[in-house]
Amino acid sequence: MSQALINASEQPRPHGRRVLVVDDSRMQRRILASQLARAGYEVLEAESGEQALLLCATEQVDLVLSDWVMPGMSGLDLCRAYRALPRDDYGYFVLLTSKIEKGEVARGLASGANDFLVKPVNGDELRARLAAGERILRMQSELKAKNNLLSSTLAELQRVYDSVDRDLREARKLQQSLLKDRHRKFGGTEVSLLLRPSGHVGGDLVGYFPINSRRVGLFGIDVSGHGITSALMTARLAGFLSGSSPEQNIALVLTDLGIYDARPPHEVAAYLNALVLEEMQTDSYFTLVYADVDLITGKVDLVQAGHPHPAVQRADGTIEYLGNGGLPVGLIEGAEYELCSTTLRPGDRLFLMSDGVTEAADARGALLGEIGLRAVMTRNAKLRGQVFLEGVMWDVSEFADGDLTDDVSAVLLEFNSAKENDG
Repeated sequence: MSQALINASEQPRPHGRRVLVVDDSRMQRRILASQLARAGYEVLEAESGEQALLLCATEQVDLVLSDWVMPGMSGLDLCRAYRALPRDDYGYFVLLTSKIEKGEVARGLASGANDFLVKPVNGDELRARLAAGERILRMQSELKAKNNLLSSTLAELQRVYDSVDRDLREARKLQQSLLKDRHRKFGGTEVSLLLRPSGHVGGDLVGYFPINSRRVGLFGIDVSGHGITSALMTARLAGFLSGSSPEQNIALVLTDLGIYDARPPHEVAAYLNALVLEEMQTDSYFTLVYADVDLITGKVDLVQAGHPHPAVQRADGTIEYLGNGGLPVGLIEGAEYELCSTTLRPGDRLFLMSDGVTEAADARGALLGEIGLRAVMTRNAKLRGQVFLEGVMWDVSEFADGDLTDDVSAVLLEFNSAKENDG
């Protein structure tokens, strides 16, 4: 390496910084190098911009003091090239000039220079300017460390999120599997189900189960809150109203004749209320609608426990809302629930929906409500089964501009003649 490129100090580096002095004057380099070495810096020297650039590309240089006017590559050109080098951290660049004019300062700053010193350089001013540079480099180093920590933390959070996301996707599949048959015929009567969580998993649950050869139970549940806790609660409740395991279904009672009968709906709600408060020991509660439908006579007995009012759409298109509201399940010990009854005639249908339907809001915050739902059901009156449910879902989503923030679930029972059901 050239004689002009040397280490000017072998003493310890209290600053931990390496300074490169660039000047075509050997005397000027030595003066500056001596001052910097006494201040505790490790000093490198270069006699030209080209030499300095080569050194910066191969060595770690923290601060550069470069003469502005040099043969070949000027200090300004060196500054631009220095800024273009790939670096892991920031470098502080000071231009040395015999005079500083406003135009020169502007050009220097535009080229990437941080500061200027007028030659001949005063020792105190040099140390003061480098101290300012030290502060900049220290802040940059701290910022880099914090950014690295933030990046690693974000990367770890992303890994955790991806893991949770995979688990939630699997949980969604499991929750959807609770609805094994979304459509079923009981003679001429048909039952269809809709379940659309607002997130990966939700707190809504709908279903049905045969009570005996002529009766079917329908239910809709909406657990308070959203997410994993609510989803786990729905999974537990699904077992209590299971159609595949009637011996575990709390709505069913085995008679002395060896066939199943069912508790009245309001007693089922009271039973669930006591069960949640006494055995499940959870802060969650839920709304419930449960209906016991006679497939021969069309008689419907139901309980509404905080759930939206069930709707009956008659064969002529008129719509009636049933129930008196009622308390949610698992909220108040000893809560009592009322039985509500109606009779379906051939061509009528019973629609049980969650508040994700009636409380869907438009851009102004206005809710769909029962009046809006009446219009939606009327608009889709000629559709049947799953197609009807999809039509309702489409209209509700359109009303909310696609922004459905709550789970949506529904049960549709379409009643036909006693003769059809008996067959």
